[in-house]
Amino acid sequence: MPSAAELQQRAIDFARTGDFGAEALATNLELSRIAPTNEGAWTRLSRCYMESGQLDAATMALDTVLQINPQNSIARSLQTEVGRRRMAASAPVRTRAPRAPRAAGGAERATRAAKSRAPIVGGFGRAEFVTLGQLAPAAALEALSGRLDALLMALNDRPFAGRAVEARNRAGQSGARLFRRNTLQAVSPGHIRACHQGGRREPQLAMGFFSSTPWGRDAISAGIGFDLSADPVAREQERALAFFAHFQQLAAGAWRSFLAQWMSGNGGFVQFGNQPPSTDLLPNDALGRVISLQNPAELEWLFYGRWLFADRMQDSDIIADSRRLVTWTETSFSDLLPVWTNLYRA
Repeated sequence: MPSAAELQQRAIDFARTGDFGAEALATNLELSRIAPTNEGAWTRLSRCYMESGQLDAATMALDTVLQINPQNSIARSLQTEVGRRRMAASAPVRTRAPRAPRAAGGAERATRAAKSRAPIVGGFGRAEFVTLGQLAPAAALEALSGRLDALLMALNDRPFAGRAVEARNRAGQSGARLFRRNTLQAVSPGHIRACHQGGRREPQLAMGFFSSTPWGRDAISAGIGFDLSADPVAREQERALAFFAHFQQLAAGAWRSFLAQWMSGNGGFVQFGNQPPSTDLLPNDALGRVISLQNPAELEWLFYGRWLFADRMQDSDIIADSRRLVTWTETSFSDLLPVWTNLYRA
């Protein structure tokens, strides 16, 4: 493997010849990985992304540069250029007005079709995972919140979200949307969590975003989480523990076969506490451990769900494609919605 000095010289040579193509991108990505405070690597990386039209990734790289050195004038200039190109890309294009729908319900169908064609921001690439892992939790959250909020807002338009909102409303909880902006949590270094509106002490429809620094693998999760941590209001923790006790009962009873088979067929794992997912446990063994927990409050957090790992080629393709990531997440939540609804009714 080339050293940092060799990668640095190779990256500089590419830049001198005006080459910001695929090889230059790969070189600067690797250099930013092994030398995460190298400002030049990040500025060149942003240029590579910008020239290939990946403006969101370019912005993330520039945000990282300016976290390292807020006075970096090259990064400031590139920010301006990225903004100019973004404006040009979003300039309105004259098109013929669509015909008005003829049949009843046509307007609603047209609206749904327009939403399905609308661009979704939310795919994750190497730059986003590096940002998540290298920046302090609050700074990483600030840098990535726009991208993650867009992902959550896209999920709000999917059918499962409406069904979940209805279940909460029937139980006396307020809210017309499942996810809200600015409800992301910087849980720890390299880890951001999102859960549904009002869901901290409920069984959470939750997503997790993990960087290989310090978690070992870049990953995204979607499933059901339980926040069992202590609370100044004792009854709030008791409420969360009661929900989890019901999940233990489901896992030990009629739902065990479904839960185990779903894990086997969908890349499902259990996360116990502030640890990576238990990929070493077979589904039945993982569920057995869940069922046998006598003092779950000591874990503070337990998650049952589906995982994508960026070091798997098929998973990385989904992670990087915003539309496929939304579909994957929607499928995960839709599959588990009957379990979540059962828990919520209890």
